[in-house]
Amino acid sequence: MHSFGRLITAMASPMKPNGDIDLDTTKNLAQKLVQSGTESIVSTGTTGESPTLSSVEQIEIWKATKNAVGKSIPVIAGATNNNTAESINLCQEAERADLDGLLLTVPAYNKPTQQGLIAHFTAIAKATSLPCLLYNVPSRTALNMDATTTLELAKIPNIIGIKEASGDLSQIKTIIDNAPNDFDVWSGNDSDTLPIMQIGGVGIVSVASHLVGTQISEMIDFQTNGHLSEATNINNKIMPLYDLLFSETSPTPLKYALDKIGFSIGPTRMPLIQISNENGILIENELGKQKIDLPV
Repeated sequence: MHSFGRLITAMASPMKPNGDIDLDTTKNLAQKLVQSGTESIVSTGTTGESPTLSSVEQIEIWKATKNAVGKSIPVIAGATNNNTAESINLCQEAERADLDGLLLTVPAYNKPTQQGLIAHFTAIAKATSLPCLLYNVPSRTALNMDATTTLELAKIPNIIGIKEASGDLSQIKTIIDNAPNDFDVWSGNDSDTLPIMQIGGVGIVSVASHLVGTQISEMIDFQTNGHLSEATNINNKIMPLYDLLFSETSPTPLKYALDKIGFSIGPTRMPLIQISNENGILIENELGKQKIDLPV
């Protein structure tokens, strides 16, 4: 398994009330995630609202996050979009900022072919020496990267794994069974963590770990060591929270939940808006039933 560990947090990007990025709270959140079991951080991924951040803002957030955690855990930059040339430039900026890895997301909107995906990711990987983690999330991109494509990309030495959020266990098992031994698969959905680990995945790139990171870490340890009943018990306990964190487009529910536990990281940027009253009440009620691990 690569040094990114089993529990990676897709970190939210704190904002000030006026919508500016909040670098002080970014540093504070990163440090608190380390305290609650996070082994690596993805900075400015989907949860970090990358579509509404400028490249300058992304770089500032990466540097603040890396400054906060130092060498204690890796920081992985969400540094790609649907423009290959821009993605290469931003990935090289991440390398210059001394980040530890890159998250390469399937391009949204322009919907390349599978061969186009291979060309896109190959060009990016060859332009950097950093380890690269692919990210397949068809619910957001309207494009699934199939197992054959992933396995072809897995041959590239610095493409070391994939965050798989397709929810297609058959596809994911095909990748796990046929990839090189040094290519790892992380679940991209909190609710799929145990099913994917049970077919050979190594862990999770998590949203819920902002709130219950210690428990997710314990669940992963139980699963890894063959204590399936204990792992399932933890998973069942926090499953309602998983679901509510995606009751509206993430990270809207997460930012609301963090505010309610006393660690406000500000609003989302439009076009994401504040959570509905109905879902806000459901989240607040569920938080009252959960043990919150984030130190606040």
